[in-house]
Amino acid sequence: MTGTRVLTALVLIPIVLAVVLLTPTAVVTLAVAFITILALREYFALGDAIGHRAYRLWTIFSALLLLFFQLRLALRDTGIPGDAILQFDIVDGNRGVAMFLLVFLLGLTVLTVFTRRPLVESLPSAGISSSALLLVAFPFSFAVRLHGLRTYGPRLLLFALAVTWAADTTAYFVGRAIGRHPLAPHISPQKTWEGALGGVVGSLLIAWVAHFFVPLGIPHLLAMAALGNIAGQMGDLLESAYKRSAGVKDSGTLLPGHGGVLDRIDAQILCIPVIWYYLVLVNPLR
Repeated sequence: MTGTRVLTALVLIPIVLAVVLLTPTAVVTLAVAFITILALREYFALGDAIGHRAYRLWTIFSALLLLFFQLRLALRDTGIPGDAILQFDIVDGNRGVAMFLLVFLLGLTVLTVFTRRPLVESLPSAGISSSALLLVAFPFSFAVRLHGLRTYGPRLLLFALAVTWAADTTAYFVGRAIGRHPLAPHISPQKTWEGALGGVVGSLLIAWVAHFFVPLGIPHLLAMAALGNIAGQMGDLLESAYKRSAGVKDSGTLLPGHGGVLDRIDAQILCIPVIWYYLVLVNPLR
């Protein structure tokens, strides 16, 4: 299993590096859209396992609309001075998100009123559709914003990805070697506090390496790595809770050794927006 996991990573990582570092934000948005669709399909399957059928097409369309909105904001972020990012994001970003959520809600309303599904499915269908958008598509869409951020956007997105990769790798091996104390046994019995702390160390090492490529200062990079690591590990546990609720081991089988796409991006779903909002609120780019 470990060999298959490593082989899959060796195939995927060069592709991800090429897309993140060598292509414009519009292309990255297409890649994020493709990954989001695959992840949503797996999330819908988890819902199906407990009898909650989503409004799949509307949810996927809404997720793509959200990514288009994030791309527009990302293109406007480019070239904005660091000290103007906070004001811009709060005013324009919040207005746009509110409008987007209203459109999604109106669509759910139309589907609920005019669908031929049994009325008993109305609440579960709205619930699984809304949670898919809120828990998967919305936070992951900040990969587009991060990539489009001024000169260092691609490097910052790669930094966020590397934080989760390093955490996952070091937590896995440290946990197997010395893990004794369960972290959340009711959700994921194999995860340990020792592995979690090993994951933090791995992320902090990434921060130290990143300071050679991202001139934000080591304290900011360490803070982002630590916060991103905690968010990522929480995202991993959250997705494990989804799977345990649905009674499955993996969200899918698309990635040998890793499970499904949702299994692979579960940490990044929370890590990326946490790092984005650190940049927005602390504003180390000024």
